[in-house]
Amino acid sequence: MDHPTLAHIACAVAAAGVVALLAGRGRAAVVGGLAAIGVAGGGLIASASGIGRLDALASVPGAAAAVLGLVALLVAAWALVLRPGWLALAIAFSAPLRPPIAIGDGAFPIQLAEHGELGRLLLLYFVLAAAALALAWRALSAREQGTLPTRALPRSLGLPAAALLAFACLSQLWADHPRDGVELLIFFLLPFAVLLGTLGRAPFPEWLPRALAILAIAMASVFAVVGLFQAATRELFFFAPNLALSNANSGFFRVTSLFGDPSLYGRHLVVGLGVVLALMALRRIDVRLGAALVVLLWAGLFVSYSQSSMVALVVVTLVIAALTGTRRVRLSVVGTFALVAVLAVGYLISIPIRGDSLRNETADRSERIAETVRVIERDPVVGVGAGGQPEASRALSERDRPTPNFVSHTAPLTVFAELGAVGLALLAWLAVGAVRMLAAVRRLDPAVGLALLAVLVAVFVQSLFYPGLLEDPITWVALGVGAGFLTWPRRDDGTGRGELVYDGPGAETEATA
Repeated sequence: MDHPTLAHIACAVAAAGVVALLAGRGRAAVVGGLAAIGVAGGGLIASASGIGRLDALASVPGAAAAVLGLVALLVAAWALVLRPGWLALAIAFSAPLRPPIAIGDGAFPIQLAEHGELGRLLLLYFVLAAAALALAWRALSAREQGTLPTRALPRSLGLPAAALLAFACLSQLWADHPRDGVELLIFFLLPFAVLLGTLGRAPFPEWLPRALAILAIAMASVFAVVGLFQAATRELFFFAPNLALSNANSGFFRVTSLFGDPSLYGRHLVVGLGVVLALMALRRIDVRLGAALVVLLWAGLFVSYSQSSMVALVVVTLVIAALTGTRRVRLSVVGTFALVAVLAVGYLISIPIRGDSLRNETADRSERIAETVRVIERDPVVGVGAGGQPEASRALSERDRPTPNFVSHTAPLTVFAELGAVGLALLAWLAVGAVRMLAAVRRLDPAVGLALLAVLVAVFVQSLFYPGLLEDPITWVALGVGAGFLTWPRRDDGTGRGELVYDGPGAETEATA
């Protein structure tokens, strides 16, 4: 770190901003929280050279690009001021996409990435910056004196989310590898705090849940079609070098669609399948259309050859069946889970008996887990700091391999290693709070609640075998949609399920019967 003191101050400011934005309500908390997160993000970027590549904007072309970007940002923010109900669609659309754009040293600082690489979540960052400006404007506007733009998030979600993310920020004060943590905060945790804080306070008119479902299914279908095209042509658009080597030396060809990794591609197909299955279980979609979508998405998932995605799909299907089926179905689901658990334990026990290598049988995951456990044993209470697990595992290992080879691939273990028992408890609190929130959403609209639960289950289950839970925007999109849907006031129609008519700025007042 070039300026560790600045990084520590910025982390403390970020923690305060996250708490104000996610656990507070009212103008001061919302606007102050957004401002604190923005200032902290700038401080973190300045604390370490090379992060954010702002130096590339110092040239004349870079300055021109910055001015054009600022104009576009202001236009987008004004559009969200006029139509805040569009925010959920904009975030849901941009969350999975990583444009192949990089900031380089050429004549023009913004360049296309090369060699099959994908860039950061630049489109999502743009939408979130516009959303923050729009929310701050609406919160301060004299035309919107009501509490809706600055309403509180559900306490069951807002409090644990604020506590977990704030603790992750503060963990940089004792982190062993602060640069990794600073990058995690800048590119993931702080933007996702803004995502939850803005999306959870966005309007949720009556048409929005249907539009979100259509968007999620349509995007997953596009991903699947692209994946099937790649399987037929054996040509990838984006990929990591190790995948190209694996495809050249194996008997099957793994595809990535519009992503850089087959498992990440598979995750988004399972999310789409979860939404379709939830709608089919509740008879909210034509059976023939639903079946066709399932066939398409499953075919796209198959050619990813992602075992973690397949496991996630099985669990999502069983959870939906348990929540919507008869008592006999629920008993069958419980029995299935028990049988799978027994078979899994038996298989693991049989590996050394057969004289095979546990590391080979688990594709190196057992070794990654063992190295993560060593990190946990060293700092069991507060961990080594957010983002520091791979480097800490590498430091404790006797193997001279690249740091990415030490990523645990198991989200709860990663949280335990980086944030200790305190962080793991906060993650459990967030999980319980999310389930409580979604239970309340299901009481308002069973389809919305079940679809969001399917999305979160898909991401969580796959995160047990593949990196990405708190670092995946889909997690926070699902939580934000649930929070916004639950807190948006509705007219009581005598059934406990109401509605509110939204006509634009200044119209966020509860309709009368």
